[in-house]
Amino acid sequence: MRNDGNLDDPFGSGRPTDRSDDTPSTNRLTTLRGLVRRTRFWAPTNPRPGRTKLAVATGAACCLGLVGVSQAGFGAPDRAAGPAPSAEVAERAEVDAASRAMARPSTAPATPTPTPSASPSATASPKATAKPKPKKTVRQIVPVAGLDRTQMNNAKKIVQAGKEMGMPRRALVIAVATAMQESTLLNYASGVLPESQSYPHQAIGWDHDSVGLFQQRPSSGWGTVEQLMDPEYATKAFLSALAEIPGWQNLPLSVAAQAVQISAFPDAYAQHEWRAGEVVAEILG
Repeated sequence: MRNDGNLDDPFGSGRPTDRSDDTPSTNRLTTLRGLVRRTRFWAPTNPRPGRTKLAVATGAACCLGLVGVSQAGFGAPDRAAGPAPSAEVAERAEVDAASRAMARPSTAPATPTPTPSASPSATASPKATAKPKPKKTVRQIVPVAGLDRTQMNNAKKIVQAGKEMGMPRRALVIAVATAMQESTLLNYASGVLPESQSYPHQAIGWDHDSVGLFQQRPSSGWGTVEQLMDPEYATKAFLSALAEIPGWQNLPLSVAAQAVQISAFPDAYAQHEWRAGEVVAEILG
């Protein structure tokens, strides 16, 4: 070993002739030389003498181990090589490999998706059958205060006309009581005015040219025969005249009615007040 930091090649041309280690056989030397030449030992540039010897010894041990392994491998009898696969076997292997490489559909049974059990709250309740809306029933107005159906219908027309004018309940009672006294709540035509009989009527009177529910005279300026034969027009003509009387709301019924009618029997209206009140109450409900 040299002191310049390079390892001596024990098998090189510069090997000292005074080495005392055993000389291996020719085959072993050839193998060992090839392995050592392929193995590079590294050592620091300025190694210490003790460490250099340790590295060389370790490398030699590794080389001897490799020689033993190589001898074991070389000494094993050669196994007879198997026959080469035939062309048919190779073709089958190629086809099998190709088929395995192909994507195959899964034959596993599909896992059924569990159906969530419907909770009682989630169960759709049957739709309730919509009940038909009850038809709006029109209240049947029945005759009261001894009137018949025709008279009650005429009283109803008087009340409806007064409501359209916005007249208070007291004015409606006065109007119904006046019609009770004048015409018994029947739409009169006049025998003196044949024209009046050409309009709907329920009776015929002979009191001059007085016509209609309030026995109003066309000659006095109440209106035409045709107008006065209409219960709605006749009622509104009466109530318009009543509204012009100062303080009519506080007057006795007979006084208020007489102020409009100028009748020969001024006190006759008062007798119908209670019946007129009952009729208006039934109509207004």
